[in-house]
Amino acid sequence: MRSVCVFCGSSEGGNPAYAAAARRMAAVLVRRGLRLVYGGGRVGLMGALADAALAAGGKVIGVIPEALVSKELAHRGLSDLRIVGTMHERKALMADLSDGFVTLPGGFGTLEEFLEVLSWAQLSIHAKPCGLLDIENYYGPMIELFDRAVTEGFVVPDHRDLVLTERDPDLLLDLMERYTPPVTKKWIEPQER
Repeated sequence: MRSVCVFCGSSEGGNPAYAAAARRMAAVLVRRGLRLVYGGGRVGLMGALADAALAAGGKVIGVIPEALVSKELAHRGLSDLRIVGTMHERKALMADLSDGFVTLPGGFGTLEEFLEVLSWAQLSIHAKPCGLLDIENYYGPMIELFDRAVTEGFVVPDHRDLVLTERDPDLLLDLMERYTPPVTKKWIEPQER
């Protein structure tokens, strides 16, 4: 891996552990010589992540749609700020620039970004690792939902393995570096009627 895309909230959330985790993730990426790709914002966990990476001497690429730039949410101090027309263009460019994806706590947008790249992995659109940095068990309920989707027959076990989960950034990146995508011919087995 050379570049890691990090999805995270435009808010810092209610627990200081989330911002601390964003800063730690940034430090680990820079120490490993990995370029950070993220949503280009200057606020919330996004801002904490980018500022920490820049302070540690890292290269940071932000990708932000024009609509958010006009609301003065863009981080103007990045190594490389790319302004695109739409959210769809933003996600596509972030995916193209990245060799793997890490998701920190966040809201609907963060969840949507993670689930989209996870779906792309399931469909073999890409073979890049998708990781959840599960700070303070933030993603515990979603991980339980993924397990239930397997139990209920909506996700095959091999595809459940697409979600790499750790509480420590170094351990998560270790998993991502060793990642081998599952080989499955079908997403779900047809049911007998």
